[in-house]
Amino acid sequence: MKIVVKHKGKKFKVNLNKPLDISIPIKNGFENPNCFYAPMPEFEPVRAGDFVGSTKEGGLVNFFNIKLNPHGNGTHTECVGHIAKEKYSINECLTSFHHLIKLVTIFPTKLENGDRVILKHQLEEVFEKNETSAIAIRTQPNDDLKRNINYSGANPPYIHFEAIEYLVDCGVQHLLVDLPSVDREADDGKLLAHRAFWQYPDNVRKNCTITELFYATNQIKDDLYLLGLHIISLDLDASPSKPVLYKLKVKSS
Repeated sequence: MKIVVKHKGKKFKVNLNKPLDISIPIKNGFENPNCFYAPMPEFEPVRAGDFVGSTKEGGLVNFFNIKLNPHGNGTHTECVGHIAKEKYSINECLTSFHHLIKLVTIFPTKLENGDRVILKHQLEEVFEKNETSAIAIRTQPNDDLKRNINYSGANPPYIHFEAIEYLVDCGVQHLLVDLPSVDREADDGKLLAHRAFWQYPDNVRKNCTITELFYATNQIKDDLYLLGLHIISLDLDASPSKPVLYKLKVKSS
C-alpha cells in the first residue's frame, strides 16, 4: 500500500509495506535492555487446577500473564504523567499516531565530570526550527548491544535541558531517543529535561510524548521519514511502544 504525504510544499511517496521497525522487542527474562534497576520481564502461564496456559507443558493454548515495567524494560512512550502530580494517561495524551520525523545521529559530548551529554549546539547543527514535529536522536556508538544492555548504575548519556528547550522552540512534539532517559540517571530529582520538554507545571504540553530506548541500526540512514508511533491502550503514564519509520521518496510532478 502506498500513500502520498505533503511536507513544506513537497509531495512524498510512502510505501507502507516496507516499515523500518525501531522498537526493541520485550522478551521473557534477561535478554532486554534494563535501566533504573527495574526487575526483568516475566512471562508466566496461567495455572488453575488442572489447567496450564502453556502448550509446551501440555496445555491446549498459550495463556500467559506478563509482568514488566514500561520505563525500565524496553522501548516505551511516556507522557507528562510520568512527572506530574496530576494523573495523565498516555492513552489519552497520545492522540495522533503519524508524524514527519527526522532521524539524526549524535556523539554525546564528554564533560569534565565524565558525563556524556547531548548539548544544544549539537542539535542546532542538525535540526532547524519547524523542520518536523518529531525527532529521533540516535547516539554513537551504535551497535546491537543496545538491544540488551544493562544501564542501571552506569550513568548513561542524557540530554542537556537547554538542548530540550531548543527542540521545544523548534516545534518538536514527539521526541525519540535511544537512551534510557532524557535526564541524568541520578540528578537528585530535578528532572530538568523532562520538565523542559513538557513545560510542567506552568504550561503543560499534554499531547507531547517522549519515547525512550529505541534502536535504529546503522543501515537506517539519517533522513526524513514518516513515523508511526504505536502503543498499548494503557491507562498509565507510559506504555511499551512500537515506533516504525517509513522512507520518503520525492514524488515527481
